[in-house]
Amino acid sequence: MVAPLALAAALPVQPVQAQLADPQLAAALADTGMDRELRAFYAARGFRPIWMASNASMTAAERLIETLEQADLDGVDPGDYRPRRLRDAIEDARTGNRKDAAKAEALISRSFVAYVRDLNGRVASPMTSTDPDFRTELPSAREILAKAAAAPSLSLFVTNNGWAHPFYAQLRRAVLQASPGSRQARLLELNLTRARGLPVSDTRHVVVDTAGGRLYMFDGGKVVDSMKVIAGRPATPTPMMRSVIRYATLNPYWNVPTDLTRSRLAPEVVAKGPAFLKAGGYDVLSDWSPHAAPTDPKLVDWQAVADGHRVVRVRQRPGIGNGMGRMKFMFPNGDDIYLHDTPEKGLFSNAGRYFSAGCIRLEDARRLGRWLFGKPLTTASAKPEQRVELATPVPIYITYFTAFPTGQRVALRADVYKRDAESMRMSMR
Repeated sequence: MVAPLALAAALPVQPVQAQLADPQLAAALADTGMDRELRAFYAARGFRPIWMASNASMTAAERLIETLEQADLDGVDPGDYRPRRLRDAIEDARTGNRKDAAKAEALISRSFVAYVRDLNGRVASPMTSTDPDFRTELPSAREILAKAAAAPSLSLFVTNNGWAHPFYAQLRRAVLQASPGSRQARLLELNLTRARGLPVSDTRHVVVDTAGGRLYMFDGGKVVDSMKVIAGRPATPTPMMRSVIRYATLNPYWNVPTDLTRSRLAPEVVAKGPAFLKAGGYDVLSDWSPHAAPTDPKLVDWQAVADGHRVVRVRQRPGIGNGMGRMKFMFPNGDDIYLHDTPEKGLFSNAGRYFSAGCIRLEDARRLGRWLFGKPLTTASAKPEQRVELATPVPIYITYFTAFPTGQRVALRADVYKRDAESMRMSMR
């Protein structure tokens, strides 16, 4: 058995200035072309290695190289990380030569940092970025390496893809465990592409899985809370997107979608008269502009609306029965999609929750508001459309997982939006 590489032991922990005085190690690290940020990381930790500290850490490094060799799963070229060269460097380091060990350490860290940053910086994702000011925050080399160095078990950190978003890591491992070429493997690979673009950093963010009907709140790289959601109907699917929650609107109006005005409201008005609108808190507006004025509903041919021959704008005033509930959470996008409260709590008991016109209804909007703003969202008056800015905007990622690992099994969800078959057909062309 090869003795553990004692690079750390050979260099006793001393003040950084003393470590910098070791020309052999400093030169070995510089010769590999490490950039200043990586050199600063190692200098700050007294040039103690991560990957070459022991046989166990070298085994973790070899597992990392296996991950890099499979990087095509991630939508990037494995050759970009030179896994063959990394394997050769580890073999050279097994002689116990300190310079070879330092070279292997440097090369592995450089490839590791490049790979982690590429997971967010280069891979294509079906999630469309809808906020023009949205910028993916890539972790620094120092943050990436510090996370690996701080892991209680480097081996588990590598095995569990501890640098990736938890959902992405779970799907990636499930793909590798599935029978190659099987339908389950193909389905998992498809869902892995949907997880691309989820952040690799530990910043606070929200993930909405419309196929699973849940919203997840992440902080520090972990799920800290979740709740049920209702997504768009098959005819009005909720799109996949990534944006940034910027503010909440309290006491919102509900601008009734025209298809619901036609199918739900108009027949009721035909049967019960305009009094139905007054009882429900609905106003008929002159047009779709921001300055539209209420008009007399008696002047509308409601049968023509019900028959689809006329389109009219209807807005519901804030109140207990308002379709938006007490609040909604807004993020830029061209589809007028947002998160919102709802008075129809009974719908959350359904296994398949696809009842909206595309927006996302929340099981507990107040709870999400407390998490986002760090305090309960309250109103001082009944004034409609009270806007509350979020001091630190929170990224939101809306995706669609029809296959997702849960413990030792993979949960399969109905493909209500028919996206799986189309995506698989496109991938086979």
